[in-house]
Amino acid sequence: MPQLSAVVAPSPVVKSPAMDGRGGGGGGIFNGDRTSSLNQTLRKVTGKQEHYRLYLVVQVSVHLCRIFIRRMLGVGRMLGRKESNGEASTLDSRDGGEGCSPADSAGPSLTESKSFTSDASDSNGEPFASSPRYPFDTSCRGSGSESSRLPGGRATDAARVARFKKILAAQTVDVDALRELAWSGVPPFLRPNVWRLLLGYSSPNADRREAALARKRQEYLDCVPQYYDIPDSDRTDDEIVMLHQIGVDAPRTLPEVPFFQDPIVQATLKRILYIWAIRHPASGYVQGINDLATPFIVVFLSEYLEGDIDTWDLSKLSPGIISKVEADSFGCLSKLLDGIQDHYTFAQPGIQRLVFRFKELVRRIDEPVARHLEQEGLEFLQFSFRWLNCLLIREVPFQLVGRLWDTWLAEADNFPEYLVYVCASFLLTWSDQLQQLDFQEMVLFLQHIPTKNWTHQELEMVLSRAFMWRVMFDRSPSHLNSG
Repeated sequence: MPQLSAVVAPSPVVKSPAMDGRGGGGGGIFNGDRTSSLNQTLRKVTGKQEHYRLYLVVQVSVHLCRIFIRRMLGVGRMLGRKESNGEASTLDSRDGGEGCSPADSAGPSLTESKSFTSDASDSNGEPFASSPRYPFDTSCRGSGSESSRLPGGRATDAARVARFKKILAAQTVDVDALRELAWSGVPPFLRPNVWRLLLGYSSPNADRREAALARKRQEYLDCVPQYYDIPDSDRTDDEIVMLHQIGVDAPRTLPEVPFFQDPIVQATLKRILYIWAIRHPASGYVQGINDLATPFIVVFLSEYLEGDIDTWDLSKLSPGIISKVEADSFGCLSKLLDGIQDHYTFAQPGIQRLVFRFKELVRRIDEPVARHLEQEGLEFLQFSFRWLNCLLIREVPFQLVGRLWDTWLAEADNFPEYLVYVCASFLLTWSDQLQQLDFQEMVLFLQHIPTKNWTHQELEMVLSRAFMWRVMFDRSPSHLNSG
């Protein structure tokens, strides 16, 4: 995962305006009136010069990071303008991009610089303003593709694509290096292979990979006649109830994405969920797991289908391909849930634990928001349960879920911890608005978060803030654990 070398732990009490979720708008971090007022408040509240000095160090650190990000983006945009004017071309065959690069991808690698603001631009160097056309950017799939205008510039940057290909071409894939690179986004046409490797479903060894995949796929396919294609008379009462609940939930899965109402997708989803539940009796089927299967189904189908997801016709795929997609989706979903199974066991203790940490983190970062929620009587569990249960799938446009899950899967064992920071960053994106709402208004707002028009830029900002806060609190864990 990315590392940040020069970050200082935050004050345990006072909120920095640079990290309050309102981003880089307005007067910036050194807005005179806000800083002066905050400094005075800080002295009164803490009564300690040490806290004041520490806060200023944090301010300067974050401000320098923002300056660096803006300069890097500026360089990329200038190079993009030069290329569009025909004065210079920095994307050639040496980068290995194979026509899958945005216009400004000649700028410095933002992965290397450890800055995390999206640099997607059009040919004039201006940021993309519209949402991606293709869910998961599935149109940019393989060699020879000419699609070079897709948002999410880092994932399709020619140099990064070349680094991905170099890692994947090794006789034994360095999964740690792949994880580091994937954290900031995976090129869509490489995503199926990368996800299988990150989850440990596919073997890093090239010689054993296909044989191991074939064996795992067959193991799943053997479960279908054993557990699913049987009469109800061979099921227990609990299994009949569970199968009925899955049959009710499957059509409700992401109703805003018509693709998931396809009969083939519905049948695939029901089989995956039921067989997983049968093989994991400690939890069984829990509502929300149906959402977690959807990214895998789309990603593995993208190996065989091109274009907009709304144009996909699964009837053109052979039963053998559908079976492979279903088996891989089941296997990867199982690997994902193995690490967070206590989120779905009785009383869901894993989620309860994360909600507590989420509430405490928000209190430490943005105490006015936490106090306002408390005064209005809004419990974090009332809105954050769905966020944590469905891993934010329902809170962002579906076309951004693939990018979000690149980071989820790259986090590996640290994923639950990082999820809490992302939820805090996500909530505090609307810090100002929330403080103006009463209980009922907040409930409605948080149930319908205004992310419909989000692009990769907004998502990258949420992930970057979360990463910054995690590094800060990792260096002073007592600030988060103390009461």
